[in-house]
This record gives sequence, C-alpha cells and structure tokens, in this order.
Amino acid sequence: MAKLEELIQRLCPDGVEIKPVKAEYQRLKGTPITAAKMKEIETPNGDIRIFAGGKTVIDAYENNIPNANVTRVPAVLVQSRGVIDVVYYEKPFTFKNEMWAYTHKNKDSIKFLYYVLKDNMEKFREAASGMGSLPQISLKVTEDFKIPVPPLEVQQEIVRILDNFTELTAELTAELTAELTARKKQYEYYRDELFRTAKNVEVHYLNEISENCDNQRKPVTSGNRVAGEYPYYGASGIVDYVDDYIFDGDYLLISEDGANLLARSTPIAFSISGKNWVNNHAHVLHFDSYETRRYVEIYLNSIDLSPYITGGAQPKLNQKNLNKIPIPLPSHDEQFRIVSILDRFDTLCNDLTSGLPAEIEARRKQYEYYRDKLLTFKELRV
Repeated sequence: MAKLEELIQRLCPDGVEIKPVKAEYQRLKGTPITAAKMKEIETPNGDIRIFAGGKTVIDAYENNIPNANVTRVPAVLVQSRGVIDVVYYEKPFTFKNEMWAYTHKNKDSIKFLYYVLKDNMEKFREAASGMGSLPQISLKVTEDFKIPVPPLEVQQEIVRILDNFTELTAELTAELTAELTARKKQYEYYRDELFRTAKNVEVHYLNEISENCDNQRKPVTSGNRVAGEYPYYGASGIVDYVDDYIFDGDYLLISEDGANLLARSTPIAFSISGKNWVNNHAHVLHFDSYETRRYVEIYLNSIDLSPYITGGAQPKLNQKNLNKIPIPLPSHDEQFRIVSILDRFDTLCNDLTSGLPAEIEARRKQYEYYRDKLLTFKELRV
C-alpha cells in the first residue's frame, strides 16, 4: 500500500479525471450465433471459447463458428442478460452479439476496468430492466458509466494489489469451504448415529405430537399483498413481507408442494418464530416444546419422504400422507440431549452470523471493502 500511496502523491495528488467508459476503452462486438448452432459446434478443448450470457459457456473450433468475430486480446466481457456480470478473459474468445466487451492497448488498464466494473456491479443490476427471471442492461449503462482514470502506473499498482488479494482470498475461501464440507459430513454422521442410538424411543405420528394449523393459512396473490414488516412464507421459506400476520409464535413449516419436495435443494421442514403469514404451500405445525419441534425438523430433513409424495410434474405432500410418516421419538430428556448436540453442529455449519459460513462471508466482505477503497479517487477539478 505504501508504494501506491507514494504513486498517488507523486502523480495525482489533486485527484484524477472521471470519464465515461466509452471515452477510454474500445468496444468490441460479438458473433451472431444461435443457441442451436452453439450446441451443434460445441467441442471440448476447442480453440475458441464462446460466452452466451448467464452461465452458458462452451468451447469450439474457430473454423466451425460461422461469421466468427474473435477477440484475441485481453478484454472485459459484459454479460448483459440473465446473469448481470463482467468477465476478464485473456485467451481468444467470442460471445453472442447481444453482449459486448471492452479492450485497451494496455493490459493492466483493461484489468483495472474489470475491477472497477466488478466493484459497481450492484449499480448495473439495479439499472436492469425485466428484474424477474431475465434481467437485462442496455449498452448505454456501461458506455456512459463514469470511472476514475488514474495514471497508468497507479492503475498497474492497483491491479497488482487486487490480483494478489484476489488470489489470497480465493485460497483462504477454498480452505474454509473444504473445512465446511467436512464439517457437514461429520454433522450428518453424528446426526444419523444419534438417531440410531437414541434411548427410550417410541414411534409417533405428527397428528399425535403436534397441532396442525393448516386451516388458518391464507394465500394472498402477489398483486394483492401490501408491503410490510411481517414475513410471508411459502413452501421453501420467505417469499415476501406483508403488512399483517396470521400466526404469532413458534411453528414448524413443512413443504406441501413443489419440485423441492423431490430435489431437496433446501430443507423441506423449517422452524419459524414471531409474527408471520403462511400461504397454502406449507403445512403449519405447532409443538408443545422446542426440543420436540426441532427434533422432528431435523429428522424429517434427514429421511427419504418420496413414498409419501404424490404427483409427478407437481409433487405434493398432502396432510393425510404427512400424518402417515412414522417419527421414532425418544424421551424428552433424550430429545434435549440430541438437539443440543446437533444445534451446536448446525451453528458451526450453517449459521451466517457465526461459524464457518460467517468467516467465509467475512472474507468476501473484507475483499470487497478493500477493493472499493483502492478504486475510490477524488475527482480532479480543472
């Protein structure tokens, strides 16, 4: 940092020029190519990479790409549709022509632009139209976007610092992620072992150990919801915030329908607390104690529920089948012991305010903080 401060003091002590991107960088055009053609010519280890928006990226041989407009210099690609993002790429590539890219005669300067645009990505996403499944930004958003243009030596030093910091952050995050994966496997092992060895177990059904509150649920279409402070829950969690509530207390929600019943990409049983609203896509159960509610939540998320799910295209776990699921429930003292152990594991593995996820998030925020500081300049007044 000392070298950067010395460079700024020597080369631009009074500030730097602020210019639109189009004034400093050359815009590059892509290749008119269809998704069908990309699928046809896709070849692993091809000599040209083709970006098609979002996360769609393929390799192909240049000779197979019709009307190829290949970029052969380091460039910043603006992914303008679907996933709004920027990519820095040095090898030969092309892209669908609804996107665009920028280059510069100096490699460090184009890498500098990449870091500046990445630092302002939220602004571009906020400027997108069609904020649903396919947001999109116009060319004007990046062309007219104003960026600091410090002297080249300053840009080079910032790029060097951020490259090193990016590499270090990636290494640390990879280590933490690997540890988190190992902890999750350890959690699953101990969870299954604790369930298997639980003492004083008796089989119960949900209608015997909880109160079903489904008849109190009220679905409200998005157009009729009034924005407010109370969470509005659906099958997989919060889908909105509304100005009123119908439940107040501690409940266990269990997905009633939706693809996640089979995919299990998110928990199908999850606890909620406080004032809230629940629509008709989640069963609502109330238990007499935290330990029983939490025990049932963990147990349901650990077992295969497909025998109780009906429907193919529209999977559904109706109340009748929900009440057929046997719950091997130990004594209350044993529930307390098992839940206490698993809650500590769960905090370490999943809590975004503590444990490993919090440390990973802290690394990301630390990186973004320093990147923002390095890329913030006083404007030169002429």
